Amino acid sequence: MTLFLTESDVQALLPMERALECVEASFVAQGNDHAINRSRERILLPHVSLHYLAGALPESNSLGMKIYTVTRQDFRFLVLLFDAENGSLLSLMQADHLGRIRTGAASGIATKYLSRPDAAHVGMMGTGRQARTQLQAIARVRKLTGVRAFGRNQDRLQNFCREMSNEIGVDVEPAATAEEAIRFGEIIATATSAQQPVVFGKYLQTGAHINAIGANAANRRELDDEAVRRASLIAVDSLEQSRKESGDLIQGLANIGRDWESVIELHAIVAGKHAGRLGSDQITLFKSHGIALWDVAVAGFIYQQALQQGKGKELDLD
Repeated sequence: MTLFLTESDVQALLPMERALECVEASFVAQGNDHAINRSRERILLPHVSLHYLAGALPESNSLGMKIYTVTRQDFRFLVLLFDAENGSLLSLMQADHLGRIRTGAASGIATKYLSRPDAAHVGMMGTGRQARTQLQAIARVRKLTGVRAFGRNQDRLQNFCREMSNEIGVDVEPAATAEEAIRFGEIIATATSAQQPVVFGKYLQTGAHINAIGANAANRRELDDEAVRRASLIAVDSLEQSRKESGDLIQGLANIGRDWESVIELHAIVAGKHAGRLGSDQITLFKSHGIALWDVAVAGFIYQQALQQGKGKELDLD
């Protein structure tokens, strides 16, 4: 029988602490060649687009795919989780919350390995739902003492600051400008829909770490050339995917005369195959687009929790 899990089921079964553990384990598996990842493919039509990505964690008996559609009005996400031995469809789960929390968790792991251990101030660019999971994850891997957030919508910015202050137990204050948030941050997190840069390298503190998760198209950017230039360590989730989707790096590296050979995949650092931060003055960057392995890793955890807790609805698809 296939287990169908709704958004509310997923939200109840996947706390951020467990998502961090799952995503970190997937990085280790990837770094030790115990994982298979396939980059996102897209079908673009005038009024709707279809996106799909797949991966496998054989040692966890997990094989799966995320597929979703995007329109001007809505997003619809699904994850299909299969048994890696017999191919049976274990679960079909709605995956909007799953995607947001696994993306936040990946930035949390990047922050754990790339930011200064004493980094305590976050500059947050963006105040939407994905910004929330970014901040939730960062707050679990670093002992924060302050956050300054910037967003264009003042009502949403005020709500974000109030709600996130209560949630993470740290003062989250509105920044009057993007510059104020960036200058404040020892850790910078961007979760915006920007098409032009919103993070400028001239404002970055020495020793800052950046998690950049927006701008997932070759013609979009969140970071200017100077931010890319000042980042002496650039890590990505997938080089293949970044070469197709990362406007920040496609344009930025070309403009500063730097090649892709200097960019590494984060799993190499997490698995201990590549050095991470080399000093407190180094500026580091994690450019994230989201990979299937994270979806498969957290989906496997959600499925096991659902079985243990009696969640979900059984579907007879045989």
